[in-house]
Amino acid sequence: MTRNRNFGRARFAALIAAMAPAFVASCRVDMHVQPRYSPYDASPFFEDGRSERPPVPGTIARGHLRTNELLYTGRIGGQLADQFPFPISAQDLERGRERFNIFCAPCHDQTGSGHGMVVERGFPAPPTYHMDRLRQAPVGHFFEVITKGQGTMSSYASRVAVEDRWRIAAYIRALQLSQHANVADLPEPDRAKLVKIQP
Repeated sequence: MTRNRNFGRARFAALIAAMAPAFVASCRVDMHVQPRYSPYDASPFFEDGRSERPPVPGTIARGHLRTNELLYTGRIGGQLADQFPFPISAQDLERGRERFNIFCAPCHDQTGSGHGMVVERGFPAPPTYHMDRLRQAPVGHFFEVITKGQGTMSSYASRVAVEDRWRIAAYIRALQLSQHANVADLPEPDRAKLVKIQP
């Protein structure tokens, strides 16, 4: 009888010992359930009564340090730039064409003439890229319009990455050249091919 009683006590002690870590762990405050203020809660701790603190003046969010004026604004010394912030390769032009066809062609059409499918459905037509004013505009103009928007066109800054905006601007310049190219501007091998094609 005593032996059974001791065995029962030992089992009870073992059960308590096994449950103790689970009980202690459940009493712990994890980071995701810690006491904290919700946004816009009042706080008597700070003089202004707000729980959220304003950022320190001059604070720059991670990944938002913009030291290259040309890359991020399309300007040099406040003037629209007529140069690119990085060398434009064939891959950059291809990426620019792809982005142009996704974001720009619905209004500007794939040739940049301003007769996209939304225009055919009644939306106001954008100016053609082939008019003299835009053919003579610096490439920074196209970057700035994509970034800030103009007229009925809204900003695409949140949808198109900075580098892709420059690639689109380069592709627009290529479209302009394609519509006003002279045979004399072509390299000799390409001119020879054209002569063979002509009847």
